[in-house]
Amino acid sequence: MRRAWKEFFLFPDILILSLAFPVLVVSGFLVSGTGRAWLGIPVGALLFSAMEYATHRFVFHMSPPKHPVLFKLLRRLHYDHHERPDDLKLLFLPIWYSGPQLILVGAVTLWLTDSWGWALLLTAGSVLGLLHYEWTHYVAHRPVRPITKWGRRLKRQHLLHHFKNERYWFGVTHSVCDRLFGTFPDEKEVQTSATARKLTGEKSG
Repeated sequence: MRRAWKEFFLFPDILILSLAFPVLVVSGFLVSGTGRAWLGIPVGALLFSAMEYATHRFVFHMSPPKHPVLFKLLRRLHYDHHERPDDLKLLFLPIWYSGPQLILVGAVTLWLTDSWGWALLLTAGSVLGLLHYEWTHYVAHRPVRPITKWGRRLKRQHLLHHFKNERYWFGVTHSVCDRLFGTFPDEKEVQTSATARKLTGEKSG
């Protein structure tokens, strides 16, 4: 497990997020004083958790766009990950993708609340949610056995998405949205997809 932690936290994109989290937390508490802005941390984490399913299902699994730039973007963000699910370089969301979104979260929060404390701490919560997502995703694809039964269930669920059928099991850190929106079927009733490894539509050979 020590090797896994080292591999995970020393990956450049993860390292940047890991360093950003305490900076955001300390800065948020310094400017917010003793107000309720600390609630921004759990709110931000829950917000990311809710968006995890929607982004995975409706953005990363959208039909391959005809525009070459959008197609190339989705290849890097997800299509190639399905083709090479064990490739560490394709496992994590690149910071050039997640960074601007986190900044946008902070900017929108600042605009809505007119509070730097809320903006910084809600962004910190979103970073925490993202790090939780990345760790769960990492464990699902690497030779790491989750300690808990819940973790082992999540790993199996994600591997079903990759190797059984890409149209189901979109949740990575939880299955709440899958259960709510009908994408958590009994695996025995699901046919193996010919395009689970090729989201561009080609059959995997």
